[in-house]
Amino acid sequence: MSQTLFKIVTLEVWSADPGGAAVPRMPIDHQDGFLHLSTRDQLEETLRLHFAGKGPLVLIAIDETRIPDGLRWEPSRGGQLFPHVYGEIPGSAIVWTEPMEVAADGTMNLPEQVG
Repeated sequence: MSQTLFKIVTLEVWSADPGGAAVPRMPIDHQDGFLHLSTRDQLEETLRLHFAGKGPLVLIAIDETRIPDGLRWEPSRGGQLFPHVYGEIPGSAIVWTEPMEVAADGTMNLPEQVG
């Protein structure tokens, strides 16, 4: 069963190549050698832990079935399996994007499309 996966980037990273040929990478993606993604169930905690107060963000929704290869489910925070992509995710895999903010205290309003 396919699902929507989520990538979080800063507005600065997104603005460097909005709607480009591939989903953009954050510095940690370059450092670790893969794109960090989250499922819907992991999204809020990822935002709170890693993006609170980090400025304007862009939430990118990705259709899992449009990732050509390199998707691996690997243990991370608390042993949860997180989606990591070793390779590129084409821009055609993006379902929608939405700007958002996470306050310094970790509070946020998720876009309606997240569900």
